[in-house]
Amino acid sequence: MSETKIALVTGANKGIGYEIATGLGALGYLVGVGARDEARLDTAVEKLRAAGVDAFGVPLDVTGDQSVTDAAELVERQAGRLDVLVNNAGISGETGPGWAQDPTTLDLDVVRTVVETNVIGVIRVTNAMLPLLRRSTSPRIVNVSSAVASLTRQADPDIEIGPIMAAYAPSKSFLNAVTVQYARQFADTNILINAACPGLVATDFTGFQGPRTPEQGAATAIRLATLPDGGPTGSFFEDDGVIPW
Repeated sequence: MSETKIALVTGANKGIGYEIATGLGALGYLVGVGARDEARLDTAVEKLRAAGVDAFGVPLDVTGDQSVTDAAELVERQAGRLDVLVNNAGISGETGPGWAQDPTTLDLDVVRTVVETNVIGVIRVTNAMLPLLRRSTSPRIVNVSSAVASLTRQADPDIEIGPIMAAYAPSKSFLNAVTVQYARQFADTNILINAACPGLVATDFTGFQGPRTPEQGAATAIRLATLPDGGPTGSFFEDDGVIPW
């Protein structure tokens, strides 16, 4: 087995995902760059390679069964296994003024679309990549979540958690719950799976509003992707440590 570790990062053509790919590449990983838009994907791969990252493109729409199947086959052809999967691709869904989603007027199709990407997409990709991850000696899965997924923080009136987001925030709570179920299933294996909060990062996802850079936002996911054997699993982390559920 090659000593070079293999990573796949979804939604990696820009923003936090791109910086996760950059960081793992700097650590010597061969990085599969997953993205829906093939033109942007090609540009991202070229940029990463120019920066010295050993990268390859993986056309990947997390909402499509065939796309995900094809992506798994491509990773197998390129690398033969997978050591790290970072489920970063995600959407906020349509929002109103102030980036809010009012639960009393929420379009149910918005909820369906957000859950399809942020939750079902993660399950779809994870299960498709599991045969490749099981070939690794130290497989790691990182699900990129958000602090707004914390029901503890959401329910505390003394904590400023941002606008009401009745589709996006619950989708990340759902993702966290799914992460715990995977951790339980993997309890007797060497697979470690955790959720990572990047913080409020200035990317196009947030309208470039936020105090953190994409590089800062990528740090926790990179740390969880490179955990040593025996590290934590089934937990939810930010820079400062564990986030309450």
